[in-house]
Amino acid sequence: MFLPVLLFAQAGKKEVIWAPFKFFVGRWEGTGSGQPGASKVEREYRFVLGGKFLKAENKSTYEPQEDNPKGEVHQDLGLFSFDSARKKFVLRQFHAEGFINQYVLDSLSTNGRTISFTTESIENIPAGWRAKETYRILSDSEFVETFSLAAPGKEFEMYSENRLKRKK
Repeated sequence: MFLPVLLFAQAGKKEVIWAPFKFFVGRWEGTGSGQPGASKVEREYRFVLGGKFLKAENKSTYEPQEDNPKGEVHQDLGLFSFDSARKKFVLRQFHAEGFINQYVLDSLSTNGRTISFTTESIENIPAGWRAKETYRILSDSEFVETFSLAAPGKEFEMYSENRLKRKK
């Protein structure tokens, strides 16, 4: 949990600060499941703007289902940054539906294989909602991302889960 702060204090170099996230750089594909249905997922992570930000571009294509007979394509853009004043990683996600989620890192396992972010704010949704993104690294070429939502006054419930493999 304190690894990003220690890394920043010890080195101050961007490559050391970003060590917990270098795993994600590259192209990924996989499948998703959950409340919106089954999906095919394509994602790419890359460092941008001189390595100061990690950009994540995501496209999830949902199959037709009874509640949504035409299916759906969801796209979002994420930017990870390191807030040096707070000594914390921040993730901002911009969703095609108009939602903007601002997360802050709330845990990083000591082995670096589980990373969890919880929202500080969500734009364009009723007040009181919260979201959580958890990444579990399974191997050098596979991870699982779980997206959970909490209605006002409620506990988090899984909304969707994506299983991604590194694209060769």
